[in-house]
Amino acid sequence: MTLPQILTPSIEKAVKVLFDVTIDKVEFQTTRKEFEGDITMVIFPLLKVVKSNPVELGNKIGNYLVENVAEVSRFNVVSGFLNIVISDDYYLDFFGEIKDDVKFGFVTPNPEDKAVMVEYSSPNTNKPLHLGHVRNNLLGYSVAEIIKASGKKVYKTQIINDRGIHICKSMLAWQKFGNGQTPESTGLKGDKLVGNYYVAFDKAYKEEIAQLMSAGKTEEEAKKQAPIILEAQEMLLKWEAGDDVVITLWKTMNQWVYDGFAITYKNLGVDFDCYYYESNTYLLGKDVVQIGLDRGVFEKDPDGSVWIDLTDEGLDRKIVLRSDGTAVYMTQDIGTAIQRVKDYPDVGGMVYTVGNEQDYHFKVLFLILKKLGFDWSKNLFHLSYGMVDLPSGKMKSREGTVVDADDLMQEMTDTAQKIAEDLGKLDSYSPEEKAKLYNTIGLGALKYYILKVDPKKRILFNPEESVDFAGNTGPFIQYTYARIQSIIRKANFDFSNKSKMIQLHEKEKELVKQLELFPEVIQNAAQHHSPALLANFTYDLVREYNSFYQAVPILGEEDLEKKIFRVQLSKKVADTIAASFNLLGISVPERM
Repeated sequence: MTLPQILTPSIEKAVKVLFDVTIDKVEFQTTRKEFEGDITMVIFPLLKVVKSNPVELGNKIGNYLVENVAEVSRFNVVSGFLNIVISDDYYLDFFGEIKDDVKFGFVTPNPEDKAVMVEYSSPNTNKPLHLGHVRNNLLGYSVAEIIKASGKKVYKTQIINDRGIHICKSMLAWQKFGNGQTPESTGLKGDKLVGNYYVAFDKAYKEEIAQLMSAGKTEEEAKKQAPIILEAQEMLLKWEAGDDVVITLWKTMNQWVYDGFAITYKNLGVDFDCYYYESNTYLLGKDVVQIGLDRGVFEKDPDGSVWIDLTDEGLDRKIVLRSDGTAVYMTQDIGTAIQRVKDYPDVGGMVYTVGNEQDYHFKVLFLILKKLGFDWSKNLFHLSYGMVDLPSGKMKSREGTVVDADDLMQEMTDTAQKIAEDLGKLDSYSPEEKAKLYNTIGLGALKYYILKVDPKKRILFNPEESVDFAGNTGPFIQYTYARIQSIIRKANFDFSNKSKMIQLHEKEKELVKQLELFPEVIQNAAQHHSPALLANFTYDLVREYNSFYQAVPILGEEDLEKKIFRVQLSKKVADTIAASFNLLGISVPERM
């Protein structure tokens, strides 16, 4: 039981006994650092029902708790706040319960509960994954793992945008300029090869626009009449008509990209349980439009187009079917959401990891699904996140000015290598051990730097800053984990048994208090879809541990019982760091 769960019934009873008043809620907060106490009860709300001044009220309740609650050792009252000091026995008992619990903080899913489907990545098959995709993947994967840890069954999915004019641009450029190149013949990853042709198309397109403009066309006319864009549009029509040659090329080049993506996903450490493809889903939702018309949710205009009027909801009119009968993205997303629940009947909610430029789209989508009567629509969430900026400015895929995800991961590994070599502590490592460590540190730095920021906030990504071995960084936390492993390796005595009751040092108590927060942090991070809460909890835990490490001897402690407890406490901190980082998709090294 948590402290609020232990104290609330006793405080309710105290108020009833002392003042003959019944209360149904007790407000707690963390005790401020400048005051003694482990948890603080807020007195002010009671003044509405008890005629007294806050100090007198706090003292009476405090005295009752000291006399009647074993866990409360003493208290102090500051203005309208009752600061409660909890006994060492409570923290020692709590630590004894969690010491060997390998699932501490994690909740086993109830088979009766509905599952959650988390969508992330969702790339286009005309280019490699870039820095923006990295934030998307890291957020989506981590949120899925955190929701799972909070006690829900989770499916990880993505919808791959594998059709449309942008895909045809790469295909056409390869036909025109590729000379039969393949990933095998060039030694390039398939997604990079296809991405090169997307850039090549844009270059050729711009040249044709310039030629047409020099011949007297306006820019708008030139963009529409450039031969290469007309050919791409013709290719799209052939694709939609099922032309064998176009479909064969489309399948071949898409497979190149999928093979390339698979390598990036593996290196990034993310995975998926199921996949959806736009080429299969782009016609979904059209049948739902008729249902919506029959129910009066949609309305048909004189030209035959179908709309939904959301002006009463503070939004606007949104088209769901064009006058020629073709679907729009909104229609497809409606159909895909419904299809997912058909495919996975135990799904009762979905999380869409998509950048904040799509905020309005998801407001409309969720509202339409609600109006169509789908009960699970109330459990839809848009995990909206800010863009990732670089010191050099904004990225543009078609101009080839993106930060490639693979290149970024390699740069992070190289940066970690340079810093680690400068520190000069790896002389005893084999080349393979060094390579693995550089990768662990580099990727840990990248992931932590991105995940420690609230998803809604924009990030200015600085690779050098992220690999700093001091401050709120991944390597700093990894180093503390490795330091604890070193302590455990050097502990040449049996520390497996529960230590006897000891008087806790202030730093020990603070560390146990920080550990106690872990289950609640997982639940809050799941509820708010925010890995940042978990990342920053881990940093606070590490800071608390380093403060403990500096203040008290561990292996140098002469009292065996204290030494056993401190090694056990260190090990539990390390286990919690590893568990927390695992939910963030970050590895921890045994040595650094």
